[in-house]
Amino acid sequence: MSQGAIDLYWLPLGAGGWFVRLNGRIYETIRARIERRPTFDLFHSALEVRLPEGRFVIEGASRGVVLEGPVGSRILARFRVARYELRRWRNGVIPDADEAVASPQRLTDDPVRARHLLDLVRSVPELVWGRDETGTGDMWNSNSVISWLIARSGIPTDAIEFPARGRAPGWEAGLVTARRHQGDAGALTIRPRPPAPSAVRVDERVSLDR
Repeated sequence: MSQGAIDLYWLPLGAGGWFVRLNGRIYETIRARIERRPTFDLFHSALEVRLPEGRFVIEGASRGVVLEGPVGSRILARFRVARYELRRWRNGVIPDADEAVASPQRLTDDPVRARHLLDLVRSVPELVWGRDETGTGDMWNSNSVISWLIARSGIPTDAIEFPARGRAPGWEAGLVTARRHQGDAGALTIRPRPPAPSAVRVDERVSLDR
């Protein structure tokens, strides 16, 4: 039995809620017309990380636990409604996982990479949700966070497949940002080491607002 694993889930945007689903369809319709292409189904991504000390769910959420950052504007980030959070939930559940498509996708059975990815959660870039602050050509959102974590943990991303006729806005922003950080210490070079204390805590919250 593997001592560690990372699984990727694709969740239809707005699963379980009509408001987000409706706004997603409007957004995709406008983008498709601007880019002169067919419309696609939009998906939100989440990760499930398994280690000997527990199972962890990682996903972006409008409210939740672990890591916060501004939505739309850093000026508005003082208000709770204008902040997003990254959830790292020990023994948690992925909301609406029963609606997941082409999931789960096993990304790795390497416990070293699994633990490294958990450690990286606290290093997610402090970028504004819904904007392209760094010129990646794609907006930063929850999909960006997931793709950034995957790439920075050293897992190949070329083989990751979107659901049929689906796309994940923000995914490319995470990959581009991760590539820019490849020269940083600890970006993609990892070595076996004892469990970090942060990897076994149930929940924690670290503000990204500065």
